[in-house]
Amino acid sequence: MLVGLLALAVAAAFTGAAVYVSVAEQPARLGLDDQALLREWQPSYKRGAAMQASIALIACVLGLIAWWLTGAAAYLAGALLIILPWPWTLLVMMPTNRTLEAMDVETASPQARSLIVKWGRMHLVRVALGALATIAFLWALHLP
Repeated sequence: MLVGLLALAVAAAFTGAAVYVSVAEQPARLGLDDQALLREWQPSYKRGAAMQASIALIACVLGLIAWWLTGAAAYLAGALLIILPWPWTLLVMMPTNRTLEAMDVETASPQARSLIVKWGRMHLVRVALGALATIAFLWALHLP
C-alpha cells in the first residue's frame, strides 16, 4: 500500500533527523563555549522545530489515511506515536525552549549550558517516539 509506505518513509525521516540532533549536533554544540553554544542553539532550534513539526504532521496524516483504508491498528498506533512529539514539546519542553530563546547571547551564562543539556535529554523522547512510530508503520506494512 503506497500511503502506508509513504507514512513509513516520512516517519523514518523524522526519526533520522531526531537521531542526528541527538548524536551529532547536540554533542558538537556542547563542545562550544557558553556564548557560542547559545548562539548555535537558538537558530538551530527554530529551524529544526519547524522542519520536524511539519514532518510529524505529514506522517500522522498519512498514517491515519492508511489506517482508514486498511483498518490496521498498527497504522493508527504509528500515527499517534509520530504526533506525540507535538504535545511533548508544547507541554514539557516549551518552558525550557522559551527560556533559552529569551536569553541574550552576549550575556550567556553557564545556565544556558545546563538548560541545553536538559533540552538534549528531553529531546531523546522525541527520538524514541519517532522510532516507535517507524516500527509501527513497518509492522503495519507486513501484516496480512
